[in-house]
Amino acid sequence: MDAERFGIGISLFGLTLLLAGLAVRGVVQFARTRSRPQLMWGSGLALAAAAVAIEAVVYSGYVNGPLLQAYVVLSAAIVGVLSLGATRILTRPRLEAAYTAWTLGSCAAVAAVGFATPIPTDAVAGGIISGALPTNVLLVSSLVTGPATVLLLAASYLSLRRNFRWQTVLMAAGAVILGAGGTLYIASFPVALYYAEFLGILCLFLGLVSLPASAARHLPTAVAERAP
Repeated sequence: MDAERFGIGISLFGLTLLLAGLAVRGVVQFARTRSRPQLMWGSGLALAAAAVAIEAVVYSGYVNGPLLQAYVVLSAAIVGVLSLGATRILTRPRLEAAYTAWTLGSCAAVAAVGFATPIPTDAVAGGIISGALPTNVLLVSSLVTGPATVLLLAASYLSLRRNFRWQTVLMAAGAVILGAGGTLYIASFPVALYYAEFLGILCLFLGLVSLPASAARHLPTAVAERAP
């Protein structure tokens, strides 16, 4: 393995650790505040950590079908779970409950179809997992990524309109970039997901660590709880 590939591999493992740390932080905040958005954001980042860990393992040269299936499922579920942290923009409890049920149900459908559909190991080229997925996987994944990306974009817009803080901008940008990357992966632009993960994680990290202690209760809820 040359120096460039070695450096990329190390960076992927580093991103895994960074995402895992952000996920733990979200869960800790949930334990303190009992805020559902905190839990959803922490859970979404945990899924992202798992996805990047798979990228790192595959990039290092170890590839098998179940690993690729897990990656495909995680790529869709990340966006859906993150969007559950922003459901308060729906303003009505019934709509929020309906969207939550839709997202959880569609994520379960992605898992069922994803693990039932063989994904050949030649879907990996140069250590990068290709976006050339079976049609049935693409269709069921879009049931998660489409609505979730729209909700994240809407939540970001409303959050910034209500309270323009640069930490909120970073948090919103990180969520939207991660969501867009997952959508582009499903649409067969796999490299976009890799770049989106790096930029999205960087934005989330800077937004999280820069928030003052007095505002800790608002960390991952900035997008959701500032909406009407």
